Amino acid sequence: MTATVAVDHVVAAQSLTKVYRSGEAAVHALDGVDLGFVRGSFAAIMGPSGSGKSTLMHCLAGLDRPTSGEVLIDGRRLSGLSDRELTRVRRDQVGFVFQAFNLLPTLTAEQNIMLPLELSGRRADPETFANLVDSLRLGDRLNHLPSQLSGGQQQRVAIARALIGAPSVVFADEPTGALDSRASQQLLDYLRHTSQVLGQTIVMVTHDPNAAAYADRTVLLSDGRVVDDLSAPSADTILATMKRWGS
Repeated sequence: MTATVAVDHVVAAQSLTKVYRSGEAAVHALDGVDLGFVRGSFAAIMGPSGSGKSTLMHCLAGLDRPTSGEVLIDGRRLSGLSDRELTRVRRDQVGFVFQAFNLLPTLTAEQNIMLPLELSGRRADPETFANLVDSLRLGDRLNHLPSQLSGGQQQRVAIARALIGAPSVVFADEPTGALDSRASQQLLDYLRHTSQVLGQTIVMVTHDPNAAAYADRTVLLSDGRVVDDLSAPSADTILATMKRWGS
């Protein structure tokens, strides 16, 4: 099953393939994926280990180049970009949130948040920064190092860092994997808020049906192909669909 790629998609894959070779053996991590995500959507990508979900995210985010096919961000094809141009796209148009937080340990929370703007030579809008810090309840933690923060606080700093530059799309790779249930719920509530209220496009890779149920769409992969595309599914619906596909 494939999804139609439309011109209004913020990020899209067209006939995307990724082949890994080891000697004469070839593994098709992605096998002709057509997929797109509209502005302001919150989508979850799920699938069993080896289904290609992480490879898909890496290709969509410009972290890895596909073997064939196209990735477009805001209508711009990534295939023809040089490494330097691709770095600019990742820096200016893409935000990242990872399970391991990936905060720099010697920088304070505020410095970590501001890092993407400093690297691009841009200044933060004071009102935007204040609103972001307030909404994530980080106001009294800005001068703390990551080692002085809880896991949930570190992940909220990572989200602020991903959002501060107003990227076209935020990719979240298992963002709740290192969090307890309460911190996970708070994080997912906030991601849904940024999508529904602020119009931020979010693509989240997760293995957790309960996390995926916070999204307004869940894409299921198996053997490098899109096998189902669910709109506003519940955790039970996701589980039942995964069982149907043998996930």
